[in-house]
Amino acid sequence: MTTDLSKYRNIGIFAHVDAGKTTTTERILGLTGKIHKMGDTHDGDATTDFMDQERERGITIQSAATSCMWNDHRLNIIDTPGHVDFTVEVYRSLKVLDGGVGVFCGSGGVEPQSETNWRYANDSKVARIIFVNKLDRIGADFLNVVKQVKEVLGATPLVMTLPIGREDAFKGVVDVLERKAYVWDASGDPLAYTVEEVPADMVDQVEEFREAMIETALEQDDEALEKYLEGEEPSIETIKKCIRQGTNKLAFFPTYCGSAFKNKGVQLVLNAVVDYLPAPTEVPPQPEVDLEGNETGKFAIVDPKKPLRALAFKIMDDRYGALTFIRIYSGVLEKGTTVLNTFTGKTERIGRIVEMHADAREELESAQAGDIVAVLGMKNVQTGHTLCDPDNPATLEPMVFPDPVISMAVAPKDKAAAEKLGVILGKMIKEDPSFQVETDEDSGETILKGMGELHLDIKVDILKRTHGVEVEVGQPQVAYREAITAPVTDSYTHKKQSGGSGQFGKIDYTIEPGETGSGYVFESTVTGGNVPKEYWQAIEKGFQSMMQEGTLAGYPLQDLKFTLQDGQYHAVDSSTMAFEAAAKGAYRQSIPKAKPQLMEPIMKVDVFTPEDHVGDVIGDLNRRRGMIKSQDPTATGVRIKADVPLSEMFGYIGSLRTMTSGRGQFSMEFSHYMPCPSNIADEVIEAARERRKAS
Repeated sequence: MTTDLSKYRNIGIFAHVDAGKTTTTERILGLTGKIHKMGDTHDGDATTDFMDQERERGITIQSAATSCMWNDHRLNIIDTPGHVDFTVEVYRSLKVLDGGVGVFCGSGGVEPQSETNWRYANDSKVARIIFVNKLDRIGADFLNVVKQVKEVLGATPLVMTLPIGREDAFKGVVDVLERKAYVWDASGDPLAYTVEEVPADMVDQVEEFREAMIETALEQDDEALEKYLEGEEPSIETIKKCIRQGTNKLAFFPTYCGSAFKNKGVQLVLNAVVDYLPAPTEVPPQPEVDLEGNETGKFAIVDPKKPLRALAFKIMDDRYGALTFIRIYSGVLEKGTTVLNTFTGKTERIGRIVEMHADAREELESAQAGDIVAVLGMKNVQTGHTLCDPDNPATLEPMVFPDPVISMAVAPKDKAAAEKLGVILGKMIKEDPSFQVETDEDSGETILKGMGELHLDIKVDILKRTHGVEVEVGQPQVAYREAITAPVTDSYTHKKQSGGSGQFGKIDYTIEPGETGSGYVFESTVTGGNVPKEYWQAIEKGFQSMMQEGTLAGYPLQDLKFTLQDGQYHAVDSSTMAFEAAAKGAYRQSIPKAKPQLMEPIMKVDVFTPEDHVGDVIGDLNRRRGMIKSQDPTATGVRIKADVPLSEMFGYIGSLRTMTSGRGQFSMEFSHYMPCPSNIADEVIEAARERRKAS
């Protein structure tokens, strides 16, 4: 059975924390007949938030994939988290989506996190429509948010609806294209609305916006635009066709308004998803890469008849076992067949395929290009792995995840917890690639690493509550780095003679600071055969293996160039092992001479504060060694952007709430590494020495 892919929409709903993303998803599921009693994050019973942590904090941590029908179109909806520590979830979801709905709060407008998510969506070239939500809120102002979308996001909003009434008096919306007013009664029933004429006091405004909308849309069709400028009104079909084209080219973003909580305006957003967002076949196909990650020039064309290409974009553990969420790009996935995982080189048998509805599911015999489904019982599949036809292998472009910047030590409270800890952390790493776990060999401690304080807080919470593992938690630690600041030219000879054959390797080399972000660069300028070519790799590897531990405080060394200039070898005693040992000795000898310094992670911090508290917030950021980049007044306060060292940001949310009487908000993400001031570097180095002594 093949389905008509033009009737599919794979969409994500993404936004800032508290903009009403999950409530919007709930309303969509309610309207499409998927759930009978609509939940609310307010009451903690939303369908797509089914983890305790989500219900309690009222935030979505895991994105959940859900399918529903609207106007005989099938919508696969992925609800993504808005909190910055979980942007890796947003990034993963965007990777497999064809379109999105960006939700903005009518009073908060374009908030820090919405910017990050918007940037990710631009990078992934995902077509979007905009829904300005919460127009029933005090201070809500639709046109102000439209202005912010232009100014802050640099995007072109195409206003498709206008609100009738403001704040408490908000009762409906005008469809600008059709010139119709949709007015809801006070019952809160999403279906209790009437379609009326445009209110008399809004006619001029509607005409003004309609004209602007038509002119922008018709830029997609020169012929229609010419006729329009000569006075010929285009048909609704022509305008819709142009809006669809422009939306898919990311030329503009159809913009709607409403209140999901009060059930007003959601139908028009659903109609827009069907009318303007692309079907799987209309999105540029995914490039295929070879095992080294180089593009092969081939693409995974969305077609059930082509060989199987699918991407695992999320792993979730639930009461039925591990679920692997898969987006199928081409071909058909059938129950009982064998597929190849190109990352591991192993095959996997497809056991059960299920279509997800939040935490309920429906069994399927097969799924095909364009579908998003979950598979049970996969053994070695992780996020970003490609599953394909074993007879016709290819890899889809893998996902790239950022390095963690913060770590925290945890220790099990008792023997029972110790036994469970390893297994459960293993599952958690599979679910979230931005979360890493290491064991400190000296102290035997388990170190959790993540993207921010909240990220790790929630991981510990999941350990304790979801899995019942009690752990003691240490202070959060910053992921410092080390870097050299001066070039050093040096020579090192490794010589060992102990009965039988000895070991010999001499190298002459220069080490120098590399460009920011260049990592480790190895070059050889040896001419003649003083150091035979077969030993170069051993030298490169030997030096690199030492860079995990800097000579100042034991933090990894970054951005360094090693140039092998000359050396000597011995016909009998030289070996790859001897030259690797020479490179390790060279590291220990020369790095301390290259004026190493400690580097600290700097975070891009974005703070929102009411106007009365701006002075306090800026003063506090300065005390935290922050560099203020900009301050912009918004409708409801001021946004301050600053670069602040991570080490100064622990516990910031508490201080910000105290300073702003609970009204401040902030988000932060890693920006870059900077040299650490000497007084702070001394403390960090001293603490590292103490740790070494203790262990």
